[in-house]
Amino acid sequence: MSSSDTIAAQRRQPGDRVEGCLDAGDQPLIALLGGTTPHCVVTRPPTRARRIYGVWLRHVRVYSKNLISNALPPFLEPLIFLVGIGLGLGQFIGTMNGAPYIEYLATGLMVTAAMFTAAFECSFGTYIRLEFDKVYDGMLAAPMSVHDLLIGEMLWAGTKGFVFTLSVMIITTVFGIVPLRSVFFAPLLGFMTGVMFAALGFLVTSLVDNINQFNFFFSGFISPMFFFAGVFFPVENLPAFVRPITEILPLTHPVRLMRGLVHGDLGPAHLISLGYIIVLTVAVGAWSISRLKRKLID
Repeated sequence: MSSSDTIAAQRRQPGDRVEGCLDAGDQPLIALLGGTTPHCVVTRPPTRARRIYGVWLRHVRVYSKNLISNALPPFLEPLIFLVGIGLGLGQFIGTMNGAPYIEYLATGLMVTAAMFTAAFECSFGTYIRLEFDKVYDGMLAAPMSVHDLLIGEMLWAGTKGFVFTLSVMIITTVFGIVPLRSVFFAPLLGFMTGVMFAALGFLVTSLVDNINQFNFFFSGFISPMFFFAGVFFPVENLPAFVRPITEILPLTHPVRLMRGLVHGDLGPAHLISLGYIIVLTVAVGAWSISRLKRKLID
């Protein structure tokens, strides 16, 4: 073995691939590389963090091309609810759980903004990229695993949850609806909510046979949960036989935790809600990735 081969072997790391070796007929390229014959070309796949970041960055670039049309509707929807219901109905309700009704509503809408954008992104969005645009076929042709791809997608959904929660929070803070102390932690909860509903969206995507079946997910699960998870009124006001069901709903726990953060009144119930979010995200995320992996490979 020549000295150049020895040096190349010493620099190779586990996971590197030898793409080919140059011979004496490739003298111009060998001179450019500064080596002697034979000179082997070694490629080193990017780290997992770089691969996941690549998926995330791809979504940022695609989303930014139509930023106004992509971001404006999910940003305006919670504000319409806030103005229409918070200011209109709030005049008749007064206070809710010791807070002005518009403040009570605003804390819930911060979370629902993250829920809707992540649920749509990882259901309709994922299905379109999978079945119609065939985006994943090209991405998986690169040195990237299905786990890298789907984790990157979940982080992107979490990022959207972070941004939309932050946007609603900034507006409500500027107008004095919610206190300034919620600024630091509310967007992080929006990120966690986005990742959790991304996992749920993945699970539904792995189960449907055509895009129209997502109507069952949104009309039969997301929309009812929006009204019965404590966003508009305390779940304690519901009949006793309904309350255990509300505690199972994924949205109930981010809403409860957000109100605790905004009001600075955290207790054991909020720790349980935090644990619920983490456990559900990990469990459903692992299950949905496993199911989507089979769908992507097939």
